[in-house]
Amino acid sequence: MLRVNFQEKKWSGKDGEKYVLRNPKNIKETDKIYRQTFGITRSELNKQFLGGLNRSIKILEVGSNIGVKLIFLQKMGFKHLYGVEINRKAIEFSKKNTKGIDIIEGSALNIPFRDNYFDLVFTSGLLIHVSPKNLKTVMKEIGRCTKKYIWGYEYYADKMGEVMYRGKKNLLWKANFSKIYLDTLKNLKLVKERKIKYLDNTNEDVMFLLKKLNS
Repeated sequence: MLRVNFQEKKWSGKDGEKYVLRNPKNIKETDKIYRQTFGITRSELNKQFLGGLNRSIKILEVGSNIGVKLIFLQKMGFKHLYGVEINRKAIEFSKKNTKGIDIIEGSALNIPFRDNYFDLVFTSGLLIHVSPKNLKTVMKEIGRCTKKYIWGYEYYADKMGEVMYRGKKNLLWKANFSKIYLDTLKNLKLVKERKIKYLDNTNEDVMFLLKKLNS
């Protein structure tokens, strides 16, 4: 598969492999980190945003890594779960880490599924690693693939700003991603949004749920 930009080259290579190694591999580890960092678990946040949705809907995660966030949804009872991931090592690990979840290789800039194939498409810590010059393209691809919902969990800032990533530039940004979605895709409305404050500093993450109008 052709790599078309700097960020994809990094995340499909060694930087992506290192990310796999240092991050939690299951629900229990992830919930523990969320509880220590925010005072609330990822399981609790997911329930707040998706608890009322039909468990038979078709869901795609863009940038699914080893599939942990999809396993959370599987535990909630969601049955039709898919992932797109750019790092082959992460995909290999996901095959061992998940059961009944279909994770394939692909780019967020050109998601390998047809229009409106999913009921919900989401990212979790993916948009923060997309260059601002490519961000709207990724959002349009996500909007193209979902017929109803867009769900997100990302770092938050009022304005777009770059953050150093482990001493490296051009790999991490904070922004008001739900607003950028709404400005980019005019057929969306904000259903729910929650800022999640860190317990030991002034940073914030955000979880948001968007819905296509007339869907």
